Amino acid sequence: MALISVSDELAKKSFTSIENKFITKYMPVLEPNSVKVYLYSLYLYQSGMNSFTLSDFAQSLSLSEDDVRGYFEYLEEFELVSVLSFSPFEVKILDADNIYGTPKKFKPEKFADFTKNVQNVIKGRMISTNEFREYFLLLEEYGFEQNALIMIITYCVNLKGDNIRFQYIKKVAKSFAEDGALTAKKVDEKLSAYTGSTPSLLKIFSATGINKQPDIDDDKLYKKWTDELGFNDDAIYAAAKFFKVKTVEKLDGALTELYKNKKFDIKEIEDYCKNKNSVYNTAIDIARALGVYMQNSAPYIENYVNVWYNFGYSFLSMKTIANYCFKHSANSFEDMNAFIKRLYDEGIVADKSVNERLAMLDADDKFIKEILSACGLTRKIIDWDRQSLAKWRSWNFNDDMLLEAAKLSSGKSNPTAYMSGILSAWKTEGIFSPDKIKGKTKSFANNSDSRSNRAEIERHFYDLRHNAEDKAEQALQAATSDDVYGEIYRELNELSIELAFAEIRDAKRAEVISKRITELTEQGDKRLKELNINKEDFVPKYSCKLCNDTGYDKDGNPCECLKKYLSELN
Repeated sequence: MALISVSDELAKKSFTSIENKFITKYMPVLEPNSVKVYLYSLYLYQSGMNSFTLSDFAQSLSLSEDDVRGYFEYLEEFELVSVLSFSPFEVKILDADNIYGTPKKFKPEKFADFTKNVQNVIKGRMISTNEFREYFLLLEEYGFEQNALIMIITYCVNLKGDNIRFQYIKKVAKSFAEDGALTAKKVDEKLSAYTGSTPSLLKIFSATGINKQPDIDDDKLYKKWTDELGFNDDAIYAAAKFFKVKTVEKLDGALTELYKNKKFDIKEIEDYCKNKNSVYNTAIDIARALGVYMQNSAPYIENYVNVWYNFGYSFLSMKTIANYCFKHSANSFEDMNAFIKRLYDEGIVADKSVNERLAMLDADDKFIKEILSACGLTRKIIDWDRQSLAKWRSWNFNDDMLLEAAKLSSGKSNPTAYMSGILSAWKTEGIFSPDKIKGKTKSFANNSDSRSNRAEIERHFYDLRHNAEDKAEQALQAATSDDVYGEIYRELNELSIELAFAEIRDAKRAEVISKRITELTEQGDKRLKELNINKEDFVPKYSCKLCNDTGYDKDGNPCECLKKYLSELN
């Protein structure tokens, strides 16, 4: 009779298939929990449970997520699985019939002293054969000195206690190996550097309620916060306090957010945290005023509202400016940002100066309407009109003189260009009051024809450039209004800035960023194709490729397109 048999009822039930070679070749030497992880992985895959998460997996086996990750990495060393991604965590189960997966054989006598010393360090439990095999692998494959690895194990036990899991020791050992700390001297130097930051970390953890002992990973984060980001201990403590963080990961996220928003001082951090709700509410109010729908407010807050706040604009001023922009057809965050940058460049930031400037601009638009009406025009006001008004006033003409010139320009083919010609002639003759115009209107008008032509030429090429650039901007806005491409475009812009710093400071980081930029670019191109949007439309298509619709080539000589237009004008 066979050693093993099954009941008829069992034979009718579902099963999970396992390669025989796993049972005969690997199971006898694998760590027991790793066998559970491997078998449960096969069960999930063969049962079609595609929505299972790492958290679900860990909970099902009564393990922590870190433990599950560690066991998968352990199985990867035997080439039974391949970890495809850590965020999100993804694993591929491999064929058990491979060349390299057979566990290495070690001569126990070679590591006799080492095993004795390790057991003396980990006194709370007996170390299994499989765990010793893992230590031997660290010694052989990474090149650790035996004393160096014993120092690392001692550090881990002092930190976590005798019941420390091997996965943690292995993780720390790999961290040392990545930094080239394989000898006892190097390990001692690294531990000394770490213990130098421990008092600061203990103070921060104690004051903020982070319930753990600082370890090597925390030390790396501390060096990031102080060396890379530029925070001192008091600022780190303030960040933990005002963000109410209870974990190191959340503290790291808070400091990264403060770094992006250029908040380093304790008072700045406090103000930033107090205003977070106000910033969010202001973003909502601005979007409502502009008529913009925000599916996710975070990118708008980060790229616009926080930037404006850092410029010094109050939340009240932002809302006032948003209302002004909407009334003047600048009804997007991008348009409002361009307008605020113009105000900022002029030094107009305080509430009073903002209100005065907006009132002045409203008055200017009202007057431009009068000028256009006097010229016989009924169209909307455009930026060119505002630029022209500013130019005419810079020639020292008052509003009465501008209206007189507008009346004389009425009925012309290009009234505003003709008006510029008249005003230019008056400026040359020193005519700045209406009483000096009488009797000279005709001669001034004749003399202005050539100046009017020049103004018309300028206007013609401005319109060409503006139309090409406006179409490109509209194409980009249409693409970034899509949530998927908009997020890709925003991240690409951020990474481009990070890359510029990384290329100077950290070549390895620059390589990682470059790879990510390539991935995002490919994703963006794919998304644009789905949206039926041509990426080339983001670049202005000028009618003349020689001068980009300026009328002059790179050497400053009149372009062929300018000569052709002059011929047509004449």
